[in-house]
Amino acid sequence: MQYYLFDLDGTLVDPGVGITSGVQYTLKHFGIEVEDRRQLYPFIGPPLLDSFMDFFNLNEMQAKEAIDYYREYYGATGLFENTVYPGIKTVLDQLKSQGKMIALATSKPEVFAERILAHYKLTDYFDYIGGATFDGVRSHKLDVIRYVLQVLGNPASDQVVMVGDRKFDVLAGNELSLTTVGVLYGYGSQAELQAAKADYIISQPTDLLQIFDQ
Repeated sequence: MQYYLFDLDGTLVDPGVGITSGVQYTLKHFGIEVEDRRQLYPFIGPPLLDSFMDFFNLNEMQAKEAIDYYREYYGATGLFENTVYPGIKTVLDQLKSQGKMIALATSKPEVFAERILAHYKLTDYFDYIGGATFDGVRSHKLDVIRYVLQVLGNPASDQVVMVGDRKFDVLAGNELSLTTVGVLYGYGSQAELQAAKADYIISQPTDLLQIFDQ
């Protein structure tokens, strides 16, 4: 395998505090109090618009307003409330030293993703950083991956791996005939990743290095 595409939240970094704090901040503007942040973990992964509509029954106009509140918090504070998972830098070091192409494919706005990678000193590992757009034109994982692959020159699908923690990563990768790796240390369960038909499921980042002939 020559190309490695990584999800961000729940795959490279643990975003639990930043995302859930941002959602709590947002919901207060709608008179909704959620004290147990674990109830907000489903927000980690899918596009925010979908999550606000699905989980709190906001209409589309309200959900768009909610996203503005969320970004107000996240852009100032939340994006610094991440933790890089143990072993991630080891994996990226190894892949980089072997000349692999490494790209980010996240449903998080690209500008936020760039700031997070820079803050945690991960930017230099990546040949390309791809994410969502603020206007919603590119927000779902399938659209992001297609965009990243296009930037990379549309490599053969049998040379590309998509690594992520949620079904959205696996389903999009499978639709594009990529090899998919689900990770269990993030926010998706084994049942979720198996149902999405991940080709491989790993329990820690360094397991990725054992899957393919390097």
